Amino acid sequence: MSTVYYGGQAVIEGVMMRGAEHFAVAVRDPKGQIVLHCEPLNRHVYRGVISRTPFLRGLTMLWDAVVLGTRTLLYSADVALSDQPEAELSGPVAWGTIGVSLAIGIGLFFLLPVLIVRLFDSVLTFPWLSSLSEGVVRLALLVGYLAAAGRLPDMQRLFAYHGAEHKTVNAYEAGAPLEPQEVSRFPVAHVRCGTAFLLLVMLIFVVFGSFLGRPALWLRALSRLILIPIVAGLAYEVMRLGARHQRHPLFRVLVAPGLWLQRLTTREPEEPMLEVAIAALRKVLDAEEQARNGAEASAGPAGSPAVPPGS
Repeated sequence: MSTVYYGGQAVIEGVMMRGAEHFAVAVRDPKGQIVLHCEPLNRHVYRGVISRTPFLRGLTMLWDAVVLGTRTLLYSADVALSDQPEAELSGPVAWGTIGVSLAIGIGLFFLLPVLIVRLFDSVLTFPWLSSLSEGVVRLALLVGYLAAAGRLPDMQRLFAYHGAEHKTVNAYEAGAPLEPQEVSRFPVAHVRCGTAFLLLVMLIFVVFGSFLGRPALWLRALSRLILIPIVAGLAYEVMRLGARHQRHPLFRVLVAPGLWLQRLTTREPEEPMLEVAIAALRKVLDAEEQARNGAEASAGPAGSPAVPPGS
């Protein structure tokens, strides 16, 4: 089994899967057909120095969520809503909308807790208690948001595709055939899920915040923004360790909250959703196999130099 960690995310009526060097998006269009798109990943991001450096490589996960996630989400919207031209999501307006959404997310989950705690901070005797209160508020906002979103019909379908993505990756990592009937037997939770990553970020924020004392409001808010990439890097390393040693009792305890939280962001998928997730993963696997074969062919026979193209 390959040591590459395959994974992805749910998109509108589809799934994105990412490998070591390629990503693929599979979306079911209004006619019921699966539309596939595959292309190489940005080598500077995914194969560069940062991606190989501990505590910095977690930034690739932020890139996944912000850049790659946005691109694939826009693509899926174009395909899934192709029978509604007025609903097409592309161009500067769409990117502006995503930018505003990201700003709202940062404000809601990282800055709003600071303001809420400020309202009753004077009655909190110790700085660590203030930081703990901020973390509890942040976690409550996250859980409340996910629970409320899960009640919307469109989000329930998105969460079902999320479950399909996890089942497919779980099946692949277990060496099972990538067929809907086989994949359906696997759980909808996965230790490397973005939901688990987000929860780890929230919890680590509490620990880091306790060492920062109780500065002025503006400095406290600024420190939370500065901490985002730092905490993300640490959370990524913890998640990688949990994935590698998930049978160890200590790491089972560490990953348990993330697995629990995924109950809010995943649903049992229908068979057509599994077909979409499987198609996306197969496309990535095929692309990376072809890339490896091409690299081996260009290298020439062992012990001889590669033959330049066209010679």
